[in-house]
Amino acid sequence: MLKSIKHELKEHAPFTIFGAFTGIIFIFLFRDLSKEVSLELFFVFHPLHVLLSALVTASIYELHACPKGSGKKCNLPLLLVIGFIGSIGIATLSDSIMPYVGEVLLDMPHRHHHIGFLEKWWLISGVAVVGIIIAYFNPSTKFPHAAHVLISTWASLFHILMAKGQNLSGFVYVAIFIFLFFAVWLPCCISDIVFPLLFIKKRSKTGAEK
Repeated sequence: MLKSIKHELKEHAPFTIFGAFTGIIFIFLFRDLSKEVSLELFFVFHPLHVLLSALVTASIYELHACPKGSGKKCNLPLLLVIGFIGSIGIATLSDSIMPYVGEVLLDMPHRHHHIGFLEKWWLISGVAVVGIIIAYFNPSTKFPHAAHVLISTWASLFHILMAKGQNLSGFVYVAIFIFLFFAVWLPCCISDIVFPLLFIKKRSKTGAEK
């Protein structure tokens, strides 16, 4: 498991760096965006992040626990629990909590933690369920995970844009890049890969489950 985690983190680091660079470009392009518009855009990208995260998290579990040809049918209630917690919990950490910590450390003047699941529980819960249902009937991981990383970066970005002051120094841009990278890299890999695999029963060499 540890080797798999290290491998996945290494594989996803370059793409996450690219995503963080796009975030910095967005901050420069949208630096004059109002707090209200930034909040609206946060509630566009954050639900998309939850949708894709739920799809990938549930798909990873289903593909490992109930692979095609095994004759096993996945337990939908369990799939809903894994996808729901894995997507909403980690997306909240990635899009809201970690950016807020960065805003506090950078002493941004309008910092405020926006927790999507609390502010728009009906929307966030709904998209998570949709992602899980899609995974139940058609599990997919590669493209949704790549899109998930980018969308998560942009959700975190617009959370930060709500807190910024009028002018951002070069140091702040570098610091935001670092925060964007870590806010996406670790949580997204944990959500999509590590978390669902924790529920997979180990198999012995004879193929029997332990």
